[in-house]
Amino acid sequence: MSDIRVLLVDDQALLRHSLAMIINNESDLSVVGEAGDGARAVACARTTRPDVILMDVRMPHLDGLKATRRICADPALSTARVLVLSMFELDEYLYEALHAGASGFLLKDARPDELIEAIRRTHRGESLFAPSILTRLVAHYVTAPRPDRPTPALRRLTGREVEVLTLIGGGLSNDEIATALVISVKTVKTHITHLMAKLAVRDRAQLVIAAFDAGLVRPRR
Repeated sequence: MSDIRVLLVDDQALLRHSLAMIINNESDLSVVGEAGDGARAVACARTTRPDVILMDVRMPHLDGLKATRRICADPALSTARVLVLSMFELDEYLYEALHAGASGFLLKDARPDELIEAIRRTHRGESLFAPSILTRLVAHYVTAPRPDRPTPALRRLTGREVEVLTLIGGGLSNDEIATALVISVKTVKTHITHLMAKLAVRDRAQLVIAAFDAGLVRPRR
């Protein structure tokens, strides 16, 4: 299996160096490039063609959110997934990152093992959010109705699809869902594809929101 190619984007050289050491220590991961600002990130992504881009938010010249938008809008980089790293849980960062096309949002105080797992999950196509971030995301969409909120038509879902949606809302990974329902990961992915089509949503984060909207999962108090 080929390595997961990672591009590091952060304006702090010391942090990039530390992240590179952690990532390159894994047999299935490799850092293929580094950038200290958003503009260089876009250019580097086009030359290195990474699988996952770890993207800082606050940077000079072009911030990480604008860089993410440019990368995700580039057809030549359609296979690249962006995992936003931030010191902050600010709502505007989270929502802008989602709208820009980011696949996940992780706080910089995550442990090394959490970071590595986040990269692998992002590469597998699983939208990923730190637990505290996911709670804020759900709370926002559940308590503040929006015109584009998905309205789950549960009657259109099979019983198994409802079970999968419930577990997605609970934050479980594909592997964890497969274990809980005693089915294969491939079958889980098929159910997720069907759920996205039936609920007219574009990613896993919106499936989480749909699960809460439908009352399948309740916010933790």
